[in-house]
Amino acid sequence: MPAQHWLRRPRPRPDAELRLLCLPHAGGSPGLFRSWSSLLPAQVDLLLACPPGREDRLDDPEPADLAGLVGELAGVLAPLLDRPWAVFGHSMGAAVAHELALEVVRQGHRAPVHLFVSAREAPQHHRGGAVHRLDDDALCAELLRLGGSNAAALAIPELRELVLPAVRADYRLIENYPATPSGLLPCPVTALIGREDGELTEREAAGWARWTRAEFDLEAFPGGHFYLTEQPERVVAVIRRRCLTRH
Repeated sequence: MPAQHWLRRPRPRPDAELRLLCLPHAGGSPGLFRSWSSLLPAQVDLLLACPPGREDRLDDPEPADLAGLVGELAGVLAPLLDRPWAVFGHSMGAAVAHELALEVVRQGHRAPVHLFVSAREAPQHHRGGAVHRLDDDALCAELLRLGGSNAAALAIPELRELVLPAVRADYRLIENYPATPSGLLPCPVTALIGREDGELTEREAAGWARWTRAEFDLEAFPGGHFYLTEQPERVVAVIRRRCLTRH
């Protein structure tokens, strides 16, 4: 599958010092991160993952499981690993980012210079769940409770019909994810959380330290599960400090 089918590049910078891949939450789209293109310096080539079921991929089938999703993305990403890269995942996207980093290393490609896991408990604290089995009204109520980029679309019936299939499919993937990663990463890991996020505790986020042979740190921000939409500048500043040789 061509890279442009999976990846969006708001401001292509093929000669950049660093490539930054961003992965959204369940049912989320590249729009979650698009504003970052104006906040990141010219040294960073921003790659936004667009999984099946959203934007111009509405008719693309969802992989059977999270491993299938990771495998597809790893194949698309491989030709772009000719320079240092980092990966940022939010909520479900954090689990995908972690497994993707492991898969890329397993295949013998360049390891990421940094993994950022946002609003996600460490694998040993994975709780599964059954949100994907809820009826449409209950699923909408759950999304409204969390907030985020899907919430506004739920009030419009036509948009709701477009949004819910991808949300449900993604929840099925992450809730059935076995959460048994294949090893430790060689790169540093940063966990980012909202202090008022009722979906995880700081202890559960701190558990990511177990999955790296390098350094680990945790950054806490004001806000809930979608803290990053309220303060993108502060989140991008963390990425810059961790990844770039010049600021």
